[in-house]
Amino acid sequence: MKHVSSILSICFLGLALPFASCKNGGQPATEPVETEVLPEDIVELRADQIKLAKIELGAVELRAMGNVLKVNGVVTVAPQNQATVCMPLGGFIKSTSLYPGNVVNKGQTLAVIENQDFVDIQQNYLEAKNKMVFAEGEYKRHTSLFKDEVYSEMNVQQVTVEYRNLKALLKSLEQKLVLIGVNPNRLTEDNISNSVNLVSPIKGFLKAVNVNIGKYVSPTDVLFEIVNGDNLLLELSLFEKDADKVAVGQKIRFSINNESEEHDAVISQTGKSVNSDRTFRVYATVHTDCKNVLPGMYVNALIEEATAEVTAVPSDAVVSFDDKDYIFIYQKEKEEDGKPFTEYKMIEVKKGVSGAGFTAIQVVGGGELSAAKIVIKGAYNLLSAKKNAGEMAC
Repeated sequence: MKHVSSILSICFLGLALPFASCKNGGQPATEPVETEVLPEDIVELRADQIKLAKIELGAVELRAMGNVLKVNGVVTVAPQNQATVCMPLGGFIKSTSLYPGNVVNKGQTLAVIENQDFVDIQQNYLEAKNKMVFAEGEYKRHTSLFKDEVYSEMNVQQVTVEYRNLKALLKSLEQKLVLIGVNPNRLTEDNISNSVNLVSPIKGFLKAVNVNIGKYVSPTDVLFEIVNGDNLLLELSLFEKDADKVAVGQKIRFSINNESEEHDAVISQTGKSVNSDRTFRVYATVHTDCKNVLPGMYVNALIEEATAEVTAVPSDAVVSFDDKDYIFIYQKEKEEDGKPFTEYKMIEVKKGVSGAGFTAIQVVGGGELSAAKIVIKGAYNLLSAKKNAGEMAC
C-alpha cells in the first residue's frame, strides 16, 4: 500500500501562441513537490486512529508448549465408585423416602423390605445354633471317652459327622443372614423380624430409584443405582493412529457443554486393544474439584503432547492474509506536516502449536524478535488498514 503525504503537483503546458507570447511573455511552470512512498509492509496510524483500533503492544515470550490432540469422551467413575443395589431374596417394599439425586452415606438405609422367608432363615439359624451347643458337647465327650477306650471308633465317627454337618448348616444360615442384612451376632429369639433394612454399600448420590411402597421386587431387580462423584474419570476415544501420542502421566484440559471454563485431568490408563471401529480407550483422572461435572456428561478434551520451549505470542497477535500468517511490530514514531504518526511493520511468520491463548511462531526467512514490541491486540485492525487504504491508513 502506498501513501502520499502531499498533493501531487499539476503541470500545465502553455500553448505557444505568437500573439500571447509577444504580449505577456508566458507564465512560469509550477515546480513538482517531493512525494513519500511507504513500503508494502508498513502501516501508519495517527494517535486517534491507534486509540480507535485499540492497539496494544507486548513482547514475545519463551513458553513450554507442545502439540495438542483434540478428542471427545464422557465423564465416568471407576467401578469401585458406583454400585447397583438389589435385594438378594426379593420381597415387598415396606418403606422408602429417597429419590434420584439424594446423597447417601455408606450403611444408610435405602428401603425397608418385607418377606416371610426372612423369618424362616432367622428361625432356622437360632435352632441350629441351639443344637450346636449340644452337638459340640457330645463331640467333645465322645472324643474324650474314645481316648479312654470307652466308646468305639464308629460311635465317635458318627458323632463327629453330625457335629460337622450341623456346623456347616449353621455357617450357611449365618451367611444368608448377612446377605439379607441381619447381623447374626445380634439375633436372638426376641428380635426376629419379617423385615430388613436395605443399606447403601458406598457413599454417593442416587442416580436411579426404581422402588415404591408395596412393590414386589425379585432378586434380579435393580432397586437403586449409586454413584460416588468424588473421584471422576474421563473415558476418551482416540483413533489407532494416535496410539503413540499418548502415555500415562500426560496432562489433559477438558470442558463440558461448550463452556469456556476448562478443567484439568491426567492420563492414568491407556487402552491395550483396538475396537472394531479402529479406536481405543484412554482413561484420565480428574484432578480439580469440578462442581458442574457429572458422570455421563460429554466432554471435549485437549491432550498435551511432550512440551518444548518455543517463541510464542498471544494468539490474537497473529493474523492471516492471502494464505499467509503475519504479526505487526512497532517500528518508529515520526511527524508529517507537523502531525505525529506511528509506523508498524508487517512480518510474515510461520505458526506452530497453540495452547492457553498463545501460539508458537517462527519468522519466515529468519529474524530476531526478542527486543521487538509486538502488536498483541488490534492486529486485525492494522491488517484492515493495510487492505483498505483511506479508512484507517494515512
